[in-house]
Amino acid sequence: MRAVLNFYQGLGVHQAKLWAALALLITLVLPTTDWPALSGLNPAQVKAVLILLLAAVLWVSEWLPLFIVSFIILALELLWLSPALAQLGQPIGDALFFAPFFSNIILLFLGGFVLSSLMQKAGLDTRFAHWILQLTQGEPSTTLAGIIAVCAFLSMWMSNTATAAMMLTMVLPLAERLRVGTPFRVGLILSIPLACNLGGIGTPIGTPPNAIAMSYLAAKDIQVSFLEWMMLTLPFLLIALTLLWFALLKVYPPGTARLDIGTVEAEPLRARQWLSIGIFVLTVLGWLVGGQFGIKTGTVALFPIIAAFWLAILDQSDFRALPWDVLFMVAGGIALGVAIDITDMGSVIVGWLPSTGSFTLLVGALVLVAALLGTVMSNTATAGLLIPLVVSLSLPTEQLFVLVLAITLNCSMAMILPVSTPPNAIAFGSGVISVKDLARMGTLMAILGLVTAFTLGPLYWFWVLN
Repeated sequence: MRAVLNFYQGLGVHQAKLWAALALLITLVLPTTDWPALSGLNPAQVKAVLILLLAAVLWVSEWLPLFIVSFIILALELLWLSPALAQLGQPIGDALFFAPFFSNIILLFLGGFVLSSLMQKAGLDTRFAHWILQLTQGEPSTTLAGIIAVCAFLSMWMSNTATAAMMLTMVLPLAERLRVGTPFRVGLILSIPLACNLGGIGTPIGTPPNAIAMSYLAAKDIQVSFLEWMMLTLPFLLIALTLLWFALLKVYPPGTARLDIGTVEAEPLRARQWLSIGIFVLTVLGWLVGGQFGIKTGTVALFPIIAAFWLAILDQSDFRALPWDVLFMVAGGIALGVAIDITDMGSVIVGWLPSTGSFTLLVGALVLVAALLGTVMSNTATAGLLIPLVVSLSLPTEQLFVLVLAITLNCSMAMILPVSTPPNAIAFGSGVISVKDLARMGTLMAILGLVTAFTLGPLYWFWVLN
């Protein structure tokens, strides 16, 4: 992997753009050959497949920023795929391709990003984290449990990248008070990225793959509310966090070490902080119970957006600083799914899979691919590639739901290398942990995801659905 990265860096920005342009050119030229006749696909299906392959190449190679790939997908669908569908007697309006870029899921994520910005600007994330650490009183195993709990909880509601950066700032001074060579020193820092990666599993807004999964399920008339998602994923999350805690204590034992947490004089909460707390609580309550009143999660997400900026808690600079690139990355993945769906690629994709007769084998093959791809590329890009393929399969509703959920969770469980996730890269940059440390514990989490997809996961999910 490092050799690939070094090669990419050696190409330079301009050459990388040339490679991207070449990939786009090949995509446009290939359908002019006789491949459609040879493959048995109609021209629209060929173009849909080529758009998928082009997106895969650009996402994996990162020759272009990921959000630009989404715009390339949209442009090809409007200018290239839509005319092919019209020639086949299937005219498709442009609105179908534009819709994913401001869908309910995108609005839901935008609300989550605004809440994250709100917590950070008000200083509530740091205050909450330090309060939890103070409760542990320096006892190593309890402190480790507190760090894992804080990282996971905050990552359920805000960016796991921002959570990892904030927690590393707080925990690194604690680790530096331990003697160099003390195993627990590594365990403390290692717990931050892994818990942040896992935390996103717990809520629909925790990580982009969740939003991608929910959007495709909704397109298949499989509606999953905010509360239902938490019911389906929280047991899995708690098991993963508990295993992570035990494994870190076993592999990086504290021995006789004890941590000095220190004391910080907490100032009284100001009016803006109380207001921010109120917005956060009301938004979460809306997500939890809004479905019972027919209110979509994206509609609820309008409340924090409007309230935060109307009340001037956030300003225009905060609005500009929101991670719009992530939103467009998610939207591009959804738009890609639209192309696959309207070209009826399901029967073709079924033929590509190793086995369509065994659901267990199908689950195993796809979650393994999800884990492998998620290790070397963005988990969002991985979900954007695999989930559109899965929802196009002709499967019973319950099997389709379980398969999508298993893939989504395994995308988030892929955290073996420093390049696998931003939290991994942030923690690796501290110099305290090594690639070997990340690989050891990340592999354990990946194996847990794979085992869950085969055993307890489907049993529990089928039970909840029934």
